[in-house]
Amino acid sequence: MKYNELSHFSHPQHRLKPGYTEIPFKCDGCKEVGIGSYYKCTTCNYDLHVHCALPSPSITHPFYTKCSFQFLIRPPGPIARYCNACEKAVSGFVYHCKLCGFDLHPCCAKLPTMLDDGEVKLYLYRKVGSACHKCGRKGRSWSYRSTCKKYNLHVACVKEMLVESWHEIYFGRGGVKGNVSGDLYGQNGKFETRIPSLKGTLESYHQNHQSKGKVKKCCEMAGLAMQFVISAVLGDPTTLIAGVVGSLMSK
Repeated sequence: MKYNELSHFSHPQHRLKPGYTEIPFKCDGCKEVGIGSYYKCTTCNYDLHVHCALPSPSITHPFYTKCSFQFLIRPPGPIARYCNACEKAVSGFVYHCKLCGFDLHPCCAKLPTMLDDGEVKLYLYRKVGSACHKCGRKGRSWSYRSTCKKYNLHVACVKEMLVESWHEIYFGRGGVKGNVSGDLYGQNGKFETRIPSLKGTLESYHQNHQSKGKVKKCCEMAGLAMQFVISAVLGDPTTLIAGVVGSLMSK
């Protein structure tokens, strides 16, 4: 899909240009991390997810059939609010249901109900009874689960893993505090912006649940599933972030 330059109410002084990045950025609308397609003011270093740049005035969601979510530029009221999809704090743009009090980050509200590349098919669930591959727990936040029901990933766990990994990269290695576009290169000059590895986590999980001979294949499939979930959670479900996600299982 092609996007054109636009004027945005949150940044009226300059027009925003569409772009694509494999470097993670902090969205100035919802305050969440993003990657892939986005809108940017090159003069002010102002970035927006596509979903934040092109919001709908109101939306409905199949998980909340009685709700009507209105787009707000900030969470309502003085009390801290949390996204019902990922359980993370709402700090900026949000879809809010006044009747029920539910809140959804724009990217969470637009998470695809199905991710499919022809080999791995994942469905979005409000709640699932199986354990998450990352935390090993049931319940918690929304989850993506494969058709075969072997692979389950909490949206909340994906976000936590991304934040922890990038915090180490940008805060622990000379990056600029508060700026996701800090020092992206290590001492060897190698590009270090990488989706965090799940290899150890997945192997440990499966060794407790099935024979050793099946662990490698299962981890590979779960890794592929994770690639789709990461792309969706970061606001760009239409494509895999090939240069970044490719190292998911490499460590």
